[in-house]
Amino acid sequence: MTSADIKAKAQELGFDLCGIAPAVDHPELAFFADWVRRGYAASMRYLTDQVERRSDVRHVLPTARTVIMTATVYNTDRPYSTHCRESGRAHIARYAWGDDYHEVIGERLDRLLTWMREVSGEPFDARAYVDTGPVQERVYAQYAGLGWIGKNSCVINPELGSWLFLGEILCSLPLEIDEPSFDQCGTCTECLKACPTGALVAPGELDSNRCISYLTIEHRGELPAEMTPLLGTFVYGCDICQDVCPWNLTAAVSPDRPWQPRAAWDGRSVADFEAMSDEALQVALRKSPMKRTKLAGLRRNIAVARKNLTAKEQA
Repeated sequence: MTSADIKAKAQELGFDLCGIAPAVDHPELAFFADWVRRGYAASMRYLTDQVERRSDVRHVLPTARTVIMTATVYNTDRPYSTHCRESGRAHIARYAWGDDYHEVIGERLDRLLTWMREVSGEPFDARAYVDTGPVQERVYAQYAGLGWIGKNSCVINPELGSWLFLGEILCSLPLEIDEPSFDQCGTCTECLKACPTGALVAPGELDSNRCISYLTIEHRGELPAEMTPLLGTFVYGCDICQDVCPWNLTAAVSPDRPWQPRAAWDGRSVADFEAMSDEALQVALRKSPMKRTKLAGLRRNIAVARKNLTAKEQA
């Protein structure tokens, strides 16, 4: 079983990109500890409690020699949020429009790993993760040649753009590795300038305390009063720093059914969300990434969106 064999199987299973990085002490991995020390992880204890574990995949799988990285396009044929000028539109991060990527990508990774074990001429250790393990996925994606970490902190592929789900298999096999990607952001700072809350404090440095995605998804309880006017009508996550990225002007579009917008979320207004019963929202949240914020969090976000919309209309 070669690296080429694995990549061909990954493509067959629905992955758009597959590359292999070495499981070594990449210099970029050290930034995470500094990022946490600055308080940029906000209240996300699952990050702050695992700084050392996340510093190297060999803390997760001691026998790891390579990291098989995959990327899957989730962009669909809908306008970017920055292009939607309809009054009252409720905005949802593009990745959350369809089915829960943890389940869909996880199932594909399981099938890839099962196939690897079937065809491998030797036993090996492995662990698969989809945004759930203590792995700095973006660093390994860069070293696997899938793209570079942009100034908006997202992995950007020059052909496909940045609308990518990442998934990985840590394994003990000595596979042939890929050439790492190189930074192609150049002097562009569109994402930093466009962030409405100033969350991108420097190229590649995101302060979660000010990030709309963090505030509307990970933050529990009442939102900081000074931040709520800046959230606009975003009810779940934010895509602005990807919307304005020049590499996404011609981003790939996926026809894959799991990523297509659910009817409950597609082009809805704040009023539409307000009119939905709790029961209807609970049904729509099933097997959706949006269940992360729970019904109470979503209702909170809808109320903030209404307050901001009313203030805008009265201005």
